[in-house]
Amino acid sequence: MENVETERSTATDESVSSRVVLRLYVTGKTPSSLRAIANVKEVCEQYLPGRYQLLVIDIYQQPVLAEEDQILVAPTLVKRSPGPPRKVIGDLSDRDRVLKGLGLWPGTEAGTED
Repeated sequence: MENVETERSTATDESVSSRVVLRLYVTGKTPSSLRAIANVKEVCEQYLPGRYQLLVIDIYQQPVLAEEDQILVAPTLVKRSPGPPRKVIGDLSDRDRVLKGLGLWPGTEAGTED
């Protein structure tokens, strides 16, 4: 699987500083990996339009990055910034769990006021 980086951001200083940086660790082109990629992209486009960076990493091709984030299972989504790193494990089909894991659920550290 080829590493895919999707970057969505605008050029303003404010948007760059509030950009959510994510890494999605997958294992090849398995059904679970493909579902996770589709699910995380859908969540990002709906809840973080224009202010996220997503790097999809195949742990078989880049084990050093997986080791860096202490990834033991895949798919695993890691929110690297802002704030402390957070992880969500699985195919990311439970949208509420993904939003809570990313801190986008109302009442979480990075909840939105929309």
